[in-house]
Amino acid sequence: MGAPAFISRKLRFQGRIAVFTIAIASFIIIIAVAVSSGFRYELRNGIAGISGDIQLTSPYMNLIGEDNPVPRHPSFLPGLDSMECVESVKPVVYRAGVVKAGENIHGVILKGTPDGGDSLYVTVPRRLGAILGLSEGDRMLTYFIGSKVKVRQFRIRGFYDDILGSDDNLVVYAGMSDLQRVNGWSEDEVSALEIVLKDKWRGTQMLSEVSDEIGALILFNTPEDEDTVIATSAVRRYPQIFTWLDLIDFNVLFILILMVIVAGFNMISSLLIMLFRNISMIGTLKAVGMTDRDISSVFLRVASSVVLKGMAAGNLFAFLFCFVQSRTHLLRLNPENYFVSSVPVHISLPEVLAADLASYLLIMVLLLLPCLFVSRVDPAKTVRAQ
Repeated sequence: MGAPAFISRKLRFQGRIAVFTIAIASFIIIIAVAVSSGFRYELRNGIAGISGDIQLTSPYMNLIGEDNPVPRHPSFLPGLDSMECVESVKPVVYRAGVVKAGENIHGVILKGTPDGGDSLYVTVPRRLGAILGLSEGDRMLTYFIGSKVKVRQFRIRGFYDDILGSDDNLVVYAGMSDLQRVNGWSEDEVSALEIVLKDKWRGTQMLSEVSDEIGALILFNTPEDEDTVIATSAVRRYPQIFTWLDLIDFNVLFILILMVIVAGFNMISSLLIMLFRNISMIGTLKAVGMTDRDISSVFLRVASSVVLKGMAAGNLFAFLFCFVQSRTHLLRLNPENYFVSSVPVHISLPEVLAADLASYLLIMVLLLLPCLFVSRVDPAKTVRAQ
């Protein structure tokens, strides 16, 4: 064990407020990171569930008409399945319609999926149920307008929380075969193929890059006698969502910097007090030949121990808060403004570790400032003063 390490073990840091400040700052930073990650996790999963991360459609797709389907098993499908970033490819059928319940009517978009369940059963958004006064098991008359008006009577299987929709854009889930019959399509004709990517490819930049890569794959692997499809990423379909997520990430960065500055300057004042209290010891150590660098490392070791203890306490309480919030949804939000009904939290260990490491390093860099005081101590004066 070196001399700086030995001496630092004998010193005691007199600054409980500094420890408390570090703990509070660490708590706020981890909560901000967890909430930011929670919003990304919930909204990106919501987007993937509603329309996929990347959607392959006809350039002339029309939700009202019955034309321009794309093949369910295109020639380029094996190439998509072999891509490392692709988790699944799902065929879907879209069709706009008007639903009627009693005297109330409302426009909706019906989405047919292979796992849509029993024929003529649908799952509807809760807000549509509230608008039309629908309950589970009720019948829902639906009109499809095209070359001629078609009518279907669906039965409500259940409800779901639509985190991305609005009253003007409500999606009702039905069986794919039901909507294929409405459109007069065969089993091999669908409105779109929806691609869901693996988590690490869901970032804004990565989504755009993968979409371009898939577009190029389709272009070079589609024969001339097969209908052309285009690839559209979720970033292009929901630009406001991704812009909002980027703003949240910027806010997290601002919070991290602000909390580090507050905690760092509090530690600076506490470390300066410690240096003043031990000025005679600094002089003695200089007198016996210890360098300014080694003396500074003594006090930095003590400060580092305090910072780590405060961060550990802050992390512990932050994890506890996230656990309680994820189980109880105690803190509520207005879904009209925030898309979700409660504060989402998602602990991403790489992000938490990165935030802790960045906080620790920045605070320790700030603590180099008071260590400049060591070089100004004159051992002749301090030792004589003893």
